[in-house]
Amino acid sequence: MRFEWAIRNLLRREENFVVIDGLLSTLLGDSIRVERMLERKGVQEDEADRFNRVDVLAKNGRGEAVIIAVQNTRELDYFHWVFCGAAETVTEYVPGELSVEVKKVYFINIIYFDLGRGEDRVYRGYTEFRGVNKHDVLRLPRHHQQRFRHEVMGDLYPEYYLLRVDGFKEEAVTPLDEWLSFLGTSEIPGTATAAGLPEARECLRLDRINDQERKRYLAYMDAVQYQRSTIQTGMLEGREEGFAEGRAEGFAKGFAEARTKIAIARKLLSMGMSPDDVATLVELTKEEVIRLQEQ
Repeated sequence: MRFEWAIRNLLRREENFVVIDGLLSTLLGDSIRVERMLERKGVQEDEADRFNRVDVLAKNGRGEAVIIAVQNTRELDYFHWVFCGAAETVTEYVPGELSVEVKKVYFINIIYFDLGRGEDRVYRGYTEFRGVNKHDVLRLPRHHQQRFRHEVMGDLYPEYYLLRVDGFKEEAVTPLDEWLSFLGTSEIPGTATAAGLPEARECLRLDRINDQERKRYLAYMDAVQYQRSTIQTGMLEGREEGFAEGRAEGFAKGFAEARTKIAIARKLLSMGMSPDDVATLVELTKEEVIRLQEQ
């Protein structure tokens, strides 16, 4: 079963939190335990929800409360949503009942399309305040360090992770590799031992869900296939159109260059230059220059 559907449905159940615990702990290198799911105002329940996001209140290995937003996306125009989604998470929860409790916000994006140019599968982004002249990193006052349990100013700001899972074909060597492979292929081999994956192998089996959930899942997969087909068709049509335009442009350019060469060759011949010299200068064959001379 695909993770992006499961996290919005099956994994919201407390008995399945162990799966999300495993993903977050493996990615962040910390012991993460989900406390509860956070409900966003006005969230869309249909499969076309553009954010496709789940917000989680969790505890890290130091017992600190953290908010983690996991967003799955297939949208090609999504880049500005990385920032907007994190900002929405902060404004939605931090000013309210969780303002004192929460120590950090992580925004994790699982990307199902070609994301920019880069060789890595996981990218981390964070805010850093560094001096323009002294190049030192801005640190919090001591009383704020005690309150927030952070030393560096940038640690208070959201941290971003981009997971590029589309087309994952590498050999899974590390636990994170195993998770990336599952996120990209929806397959969990029997040899996978990364935290949360053995449990995911059981609770995300299609034969374990009821008929209503199965219908919803199959409808979602039909929508994904249709979306993928539409994108691929658009890409093919774009290639064909680009090829035709390129061919026409190349023909026009070649025609213009040929006319220029002929005009120059005729001018040189009229000045008394030999066909051999003209052919060398304008990159025509001697026979072509002689035909021009005879016209």
